[in-house]
Formats: sequence, structure tokens, C-alpha cells
Amino acid sequence: MKDNKYDVCIVGSGAGASPVAYTLAKAGAKVLVLEKGPWLTEEDFYKDEMACCRRTTYSPKLADEQHVIEEEYEDNDGNSFWQGEATSESGWDFWNGSLVGGSSNFMSGYFHRLKPMDFRLKTEFGDINGANVADWPISYEDLEPYYDKVDIEVGVSGKVVPHPHLEPHKTDYPFPPTAEHPISAWIDEAAKDIGYHSFPVPRAVLSKPAMGRQSCEYSGYCSSYGCSSGAKGSGRAALLNHAVATGNCKVQPHAKVFNIESDKHGNVSGIWYYDKANNKHKVSAKIYVIACQAIETSRLLLSSTGEKHPKGLANNNDQVGKNAVFSAGGTGQGDFIFEQISDEQEQQLRVVGPFINRALQDWYKIDDKDFGKPAKGGTIDFLFHQNAISKASNEKWDSDDNLVWGEQLKSNLQSAFNFGKTLRFEVFNDWLPTDDCFISLDKNTIDKWGDPVAKVRIGAHQHDLKVGEYLTQKAETLLEAMGAKNISSSVSSYPPANLQAGGCRFGNDPKTSVLDKNCKAHDVDNLYVTDGSFMPTGGSVPYTYTIYANSFRVADKIKQRLQLS
Repeated sequence: MKDNKYDVCIVGSGAGASPVAYTLAKAGAKVLVLEKGPWLTEEDFYKDEMACCRRTTYSPKLADEQHVIEEEYEDNDGNSFWQGEATSESGWDFWNGSLVGGSSNFMSGYFHRLKPMDFRLKTEFGDINGANVADWPISYEDLEPYYDKVDIEVGVSGKVVPHPHLEPHKTDYPFPPTAEHPISAWIDEAAKDIGYHSFPVPRAVLSKPAMGRQSCEYSGYCSSYGCSSGAKGSGRAALLNHAVATGNCKVQPHAKVFNIESDKHGNVSGIWYYDKANNKHKVSAKIYVIACQAIETSRLLLSSTGEKHPKGLANNNDQVGKNAVFSAGGTGQGDFIFEQISDEQEQQLRVVGPFINRALQDWYKIDDKDFGKPAKGGTIDFLFHQNAISKASNEKWDSDDNLVWGEQLKSNLQSAFNFGKTLRFEVFNDWLPTDDCFISLDKNTIDKWGDPVAKVRIGAHQHDLKVGEYLTQKAETLLEAMGAKNISSSVSSYPPANLQAGGCRFGNDPKTSVLDKNCKAHDVDNLYVTDGSFMPTGGSVPYTYTIYANSFRVADKIKQRLQLS
């Protein structure tokens, strides 16, 4: 066991961690980043559908590391109850990337900013029965310069185009838009015809070489895949590589943190981790930053008890793990059948590589008497799924869910790959925080090191489903206007495991929040949390852009505290 001294020790290496490491290392601080997974580079990433989507290549084996997911059930008498199941049994995977750079290696890079209304949801729309809605302790104006910083430092490509709910922008994006698929023009034309306002989506993908990284190669394999060109703005490619190059930042892979030690005053005195050989090590620093995704951050804090923190670090008011949020919404699709369109349209649809980069936010605020009182809405993004393994797997069942093989399977596969092209959409709307969505410890289920795993209750608010259904109907209307066939959609109360936030919400009142407005723990003077855990509400967009921006903001606060120039 060796006790090293650093200015800052960071647990995690993704979107919440990398801006802190980058900012402080460039300012001269000695920074240590502890990452549970390996340090992979562009040379390690292949467009391998089996590695990406069928095997746990970039995340832990569920037999070794798992979660317990609690769902609500109803007995024969109509009484509801909660029951947990380990993910090693269900196969439901809540890991999103255990490696340097974390899940930012595999994001789609849809970089929508939050709107000013997202920061004051309670003020804008009032209380919602059964939901713990709260305003943020900061405003859009506080975060806007850090969104701008993400655009430059991470590398965001796009064009600011006016639309009804466009958030304020003082500058345009620093890189021109990435190449667009021909169907983007179809979406624009159909949207205009029916009074919708489609707009180009900014992407955390370089459209031209910069910062020692190559531009996008338009392979068509982006979401869920590691980037072999370095164009995608992962925390590793965009920030940690440069942090390490300063000579002030050390990234320690294969470092599984299991305990945060605190002293008699309640402040952090050291961090314990296992190395690749399962040897224990302790490291110490002046300031500690936790950023290992929302579920695991809450688990680590709850596991780290001490004299001043008997219920877990920073949990003296029983708020750690509470008010977890995911992303509500749904998905849908429509088919464009080659036999029913022109040869020119078919050739356009067969193009592979460029992004669609189109979204709708006409109903980011729903003001429709048919819906009810004004409410927060959301975002609709359009995309193609480039995954032949997934497509083929779906064809092994007939319409009655019977397994097929032989000539029938062959026919199904031929049809699936040659009939046409399926345009999909995803809906993002707020997952309202409730008392029935939280993270705790399951002391009956342990990981391979013998530590209790996180138990996640995933209760969803019915309002989320109502908003999601409203938005999917709008998206279906656009597909109809485009001439798509076999249009369908679904809205679910099950959370997307890759969009995690909350559990350590920030706020001004220690009785109802874990962190202050600068993401420092209320009752631990040298502890910060900078992943999505800080978010009181999630907004109606993917989280990564906002996590990056807030992490840059907090990094500046820590830099000032350390009196670095």
C-alpha cells in the first residue's frame, strides 16, 4: 500500500471527470484519475457489431459486477409491491462503458443544450402531484459560457438555425456541420409542408481535423461504437489525452475504487482502490471529485461510511441516491419500401455513412388545450440504426413469436435487408423525480470483490408517459407526411440504461440536496460530484453536453479554490 499525494483525485474518467482533469492539469495542479476499466485508444476500436452489442467487451460481465433493479408488480388482489432482480439473472445491463473516457466513447454525440425553462421547471410549470420537481440553483446564463467552452474544447460541429424553442447562443458552433444523409432534405421538406420546424442537430463529432484528432470517416457506425478516427468527442480523445500531455495528470486504469475514507472532521482523507491484481491501494489529495455515473456514484458514497457519516459519505440528510432520473420518452419508425419509390429515391436511401442530423423541438413546451394545462415537452431526433446483427436477430421470430429457421429464416433475412430502409425516431422528455426512483445498497447481492451492489428502484411518473405519447404522435405525423409505411411507435416506463442522472442533486438547502450550487457536498468540504448525479431534473435532451458543461464550470470553481492561474 502506497499513499501518494495529489492536489486533486478524480474517480471516473468520462464526461463528468475529464473536464476537471483537463482544466486543472493545464493550470498546473497535480491530478490523479482513477478508472476501473482499461485504457483503450483509437487502435483498439473496430466496427465490430459482436463486440459492441452482443458481448461485454467494453463493460463488466454481469456475473462479476451487477445491479439489482426493483420493479413494481401487482398481486392477485390488486395490491402493488416492489421486487428486485439482479441483472446477472435478467441480463438487463446498466453499465455503459468501463474504460478510460467512460460511456462518452460510445455516445451518439447529439449535443442539444438545455433551455432556460429547464433550469426553472417548478417555477415555469408548478408542482406536479407525486413528483419532486425543483428549480436548479443556477441558470442557463450561468452555464451558457461553459456550453460554449465544450463546443471549442470537445469539438462540436453544427450550425445554429432559428426555430421556435432555440435557446440563446452568443456564438455559432466552431466546426461546420458534419455531412448529411439525403433523407435529411426529405425531413425538412415534409416538416415545412405540415408546419413543423426541423433543424440540424449539432454533433460532438469533428467535421474536419483539429486538436490532434482526425475528422469523421462516415463509416455509418457511430452510436454504441468506439471511434477509430478520434473524431468523436469522448472524454479521453478530446480532453484526457491533452491533460496527460501536460505532465500534471496521471490516469490510472484498472483502479476499482471501493471506499472513500473520511476523518474525524468529516472530510475525505483518502481513497481506496483495487488494482488489476486485486491489491489494495490508498491515495490522498487535497480535493476529491467523484464522477463514475449516477448509479455508481451514489453506491460509492453510500458504501463509504465514517465517524461523521454513519449513513454514507455526504448522506447525513438521507439524500444520497434519492431523486434519480433517467430519460422518459419512446421510439418509433416508418419504412420506405424500394418497390414503392423512384430509383433516385432508392439510391438516396441506400447511402451509408453521413448523419441524418435532424430534430424537432416544436413541442419543447406543450401549450395545447387537448393535452391539458401547459407542460414541459421534449425533443424528437431522427436516425438510422446501423446494426446488421440486431436486424438479423429480430428476424428469427414470426408474427406469433415462434422461432423460425431454414427457408423461412432465409426469406425473412432477405426481406429485412433488401425491402427498403427504416427511418427511426427517438423521443426525449423529462423523467420526473419521484420517491419511487432512487438508488440504495443491496446487501444481499455483492460484486466479485465482495462489496454490496447498487439497488435501483425505477418507478416512473405517469405524466412522463403522457408527454411521451403526445410527442410520438407528432413524430408519426411527420413520417406520414414523408410517405413512410408501417409506421409504429412505443412509449415505455422502462428507463434507457445509458441515460442516468440524479441521486446527488445540487441545491441551496442541505435538507433536500446533497451538493451546493458548485457541486461541493454540503457536509464534506473537500468533496465534489461532477457526473450527471448533480441534476435535479434531466431536461428533455440527452445529458452528456450538459454534464460536460457543468464539469467545466465546477473545474473553474476548484481552480479558484486552489488559487491556480
